[in-house]
Parts: sequence; C-alpha cells; structure tokens
Amino acid sequence: MPKTPGSIILVIEDDDAVRRSLKFALEQEGLEVHLYESGERLLSDPDLPPTGCLVVDYAMPGMDGITLVERLRQRHVTLPALLITAKSSPAVRARALRVGFRQVLEKPLEDNSLLDGIRNALAVSA
Repeated sequence: MPKTPGSIILVIEDDDAVRRSLKFALEQEGLEVHLYESGERLLSDPDLPPTGCLVVDYAMPGMDGITLVERLRQRHVTLPALLITAKSSPAVRARALRVGFRQVLEKPLEDNSLLDGIRNALAVSA
C-alpha cells in the first residue's frame, strides 16, 4: 500500500507486544503508525493528526475503547475508527457501531482484515 500523505494510523492498545506487532505489520505496508498504551494517553496528545485512522482495543484498563471514541467525538475528532477485541458480543458490537466505529474486528485478527478495514476507512474519509 503506498503511503497516503498525512494519513497516520493511531493504534491504541494496552498490550505492549500487540502494539508493537501491529506497528511492525502496518509499517511494512507503508503506513505511518503512532502508538498509545491507553485512551488517556491519546486524549492528552495535543497533536492529533487531521487525517488518518484509529485502531482501538476494546478492553483496556481505565477507559474502554468505545468510551475513548465517544470522548473523541465530543471533541469533534472525526477520524474513522476500527475496534479490535477479543471480547466481542452483540452488545459490544451494537454499542461500537452506534458510537461510529466503522468495523469491529475480533482478535486474533485474521488474514488482512485489519489492513482491509484501514484501507476502506482511509478511502471513505479521503
């Protein structure tokens, strides 16, 4: 995937190994990736990019991924968001879609599901 100027993938994931592996895989596809270990860290970043895509873990200590995106939307941050979770349920999926996630992906991530979701999100928001 050629690098999309100005499009940054923001990965919010509390598990360090998962965070680093996602960064590695996405950078291999030519994407610029910024990592955050919590929703609070992302919310405290004064330099969020105007374009890109959020890849957000659902189950994180302190603030779950859906609450994080709710707070971002209250701040008028409209970056497309993908939720990744090992704890998918119809209630979680419905809540995520209601808040504005474009897709809910179950861990372990299969094949190119995350990359395809990111490509779609970037194409729609371009």
